Amino acid sequence: MVMELKGKSIVITGAGKGIGKALAVALAKEGANLGLISRTASDLEALQSALANEYGVKVSIAAADIAVREEAERAVLSLQKDLGAFDALINNAGIAKFGTLLEMDPADWERHMQINLFGSYYVTRAALPAMIEQSSGNIINISSTAGERGFATGSAYCASKFALMGMTEALAQEVRKHNIRVVALTPSTVNTGLAENAGLKIGDEDRMMQPEDVAELALAALKLPDRVFVKTAGIWTTNPQ
Repeated sequence: MVMELKGKSIVITGAGKGIGKALAVALAKEGANLGLISRTASDLEALQSALANEYGVKVSIAAADIAVREEAERAVLSLQKDLGAFDALINNAGIAKFGTLLEMDPADWERHMQINLFGSYYVTRAALPAMIEQSSGNIINISSTAGERGFATGSAYCASKFALMGMTEALAQEVRKHNIRVVALTPSTVNTGLAENAGLKIGDEDRMMQPEDVAELALAALKLPDRVFVKTAGIWTTNPQ
């Protein structure tokens, strides 16, 4: 039986734009109640109003820099008070900047690890105890094909995404006994502002992967019967660029 998402409490990081926003819209259409985390409060407020008005779901928001442990923990606590224990957490927040190992400023290199890895770790660590207590939950980490293979000028981004893949696999083994599923999704380049700002070649936008495509994959993973889970799922654009 396909899992019903209506009425579930699902939290998304990096929810204000791009893939995170597409996830929020797709889940609201399913009737899920949402907790949205982002650094930009105005993005969250606009999305909260739009989703609540159009789909009639409960939408709670928390502005936070999840790379700061105290802010991540405070955001999770705030959303738990409003939504209860999370049925699903989607760690989507991330950054991307490219340059050779010697060219990139060490602060930029470190920031990749702080957001792409530690941000996901802080939020997951704060949300996990309540999932364990209720003996159910889903954690989806949005990684990348860059977490499976390295490329020149991608040392910071690849390192952070490889590390996220390792954390995902280890955590999945730790929490299976609690009926908690942990999944890594590995999309190739997605047509988002993040990709454009990072200087990635988008190519033919009509054939480029869109944020909504990644959202559909996440929904498919969440809807699986709770007796099974997808360990890792990749999604690629048919655009050869």
